[in-house]
Amino acid sequence: MDITIHASFLPHDDPDASLAFYRDTLGFEVRSDVGQGRMRWITVGPAGQPGTSILLAPPAADPGITDDERRTIAEMMAKGTYGWILLATKDLDGTFERLQASDAEVVQEPVEQPYGIRDCAFRDPAGNLVRIQELR
Repeated sequence: MDITIHASFLPHDDPDASLAFYRDTLGFEVRSDVGQGRMRWITVGPAGQPGTSILLAPPAADPGITDDERRTIAEMMAKGTYGWILLATKDLDGTFERLQASDAEVVQEPVEQPYGIRDCAFRDPAGNLVRIQELR
């Protein structure tokens, strides 16, 4: 089989704040931005990697989701327990400094983990956990 990861989903509750974080802070390219107001689907991805994207989407836009489920999703996003992503970079310290200088919430400074990787963690504007591993 020849299967690749094309896109991953992360929820947003403020499309403009999420767009600014992924585009301006992380330096991702905007691949598409459709919809309006809070009902926007924004696709971003790392420069030079057109086959890999993150879809930033309103979390409860599906008409099959109940009001109770929408409340649960909103509560989980507020706690930062709904969405997360794992990224990687060769320059973890430089990436950490850039993120720390922004408004991103630092969850963990760069540290060597007991399982053999060095990483750090932030929250994006929607509360999603963004872990960044160092490529060695």
